[in-house]
Amino acid sequence: MRKAEIDDLLTAMLDSHDNVSDVNVTVDRPLQVEAAGQLVGVPTDPPIESLTPFQTEIFALNLINGDRRLCQHLVTQGSCDSSYALGNRARFRVNIFQQRGNLSVVLRKLETQIPTLEDLKLPDAFRKMPDEKTGMILVTGATGTGKSTSLAALLSEINATRSVHIITLEDPIEFVHPNRKATFNQRELGTDFDEFGHGLRAALRQAPKIILVGEMRDRETTELALKASETGHLVLSTLHTVSAGQTINRIVGMFDQEEERQIRQRLADTIRWIVSQRLLPKVGGGRIAIHDILANTIRSRESILNGEAEGKTFYEIQEAGEPYGMQTFDQAIISAYQAGLISEETAVIYSTRKAIVQRGIDRQKQQRGEKTTDIDGLKLDLEYRRKMKPER
Repeated sequence: MRKAEIDDLLTAMLDSHDNVSDVNVTVDRPLQVEAAGQLVGVPTDPPIESLTPFQTEIFALNLINGDRRLCQHLVTQGSCDSSYALGNRARFRVNIFQQRGNLSVVLRKLETQIPTLEDLKLPDAFRKMPDEKTGMILVTGATGTGKSTSLAALLSEINATRSVHIITLEDPIEFVHPNRKATFNQRELGTDFDEFGHGLRAALRQAPKIILVGEMRDRETTELALKASETGHLVLSTLHTVSAGQTINRIVGMFDQEEERQIRQRLADTIRWIVSQRLLPKVGGGRIAIHDILANTIRSRESILNGEAEGKTFYEIQEAGEPYGMQTFDQAIISAYQAGLISEETAVIYSTRKAIVQRGIDRQKQQRGEKTTDIDGLKLDLEYRRKMKPER
């Protein structure tokens, strides 16, 4: 299998379905793509019903293309990350990994068109973020929930309004930003720098006003990101956490227990916004982004400093913080249900506190004059007491 054949296969896979986000190459399975959140097989000519270990290995080696660093990572760590360009058609973020002695490949399609805040229909809080001059903005969520896309839209807004120097440290570079008002220097892990910590340490000497760190993976990177945000930079980054409140606990947990008080103080001083993001199935197909947003206010700062307590949880702070641009996942889910974007089943499945979401759904149904229960035909049994009264 040559590069031209791989390019033909990738082209056919992209054309096989609408909204293809990932390509999956796994032994004993056909070629598969993830379209609108569902993994589906791809018909080929001649048909490939079950990939062999040899086929997946050749596919992977062509993507590695003789890169010694990637080969070393694959052998010593069991996986490696790279990027791949399919001509002018598409770019991919590639992960090659070992499983049961065989190689598998997952390619995440990278969008080439930089979206705007309006395109993504992001909450109003995102329109306040470009005005931040220092501190830290974090976008969190599981893999594939659109964190990088949201950050790209935010950087695009800054690019259109501010004349600043922006350095990005990415793995790999996903969106190539043109130089409009801002000046971009985009660096890719493995090509332009070897570790996020080293790249971030160097960035502090490169006179940026804004630094994008693709992911805060470890303590060293987090420590340097905090340092950068404390010394007059605006730092944007991502983490794999499921809510804004959990993000604080995750960062605190990266450090030793005796450092907790100091880290909490530093976070309280530097955090500007934390946004967690999920993608929910949309009515009629496709997916919709739902956001959990925490802003730095007097109440949230106190909970960052001292930890959550009864009546002072991040959830409660966000729930009452709508005037400051805050919201919980559950509030966003109820709004999406009210707008007819998601079904009742989806709303309940993806909720954080199901009782709150169910009450919100019931209120919407009552306003529309719909039933809120399936129980019908209840009536008072007037004979019950007479029947149950013991005979004397």
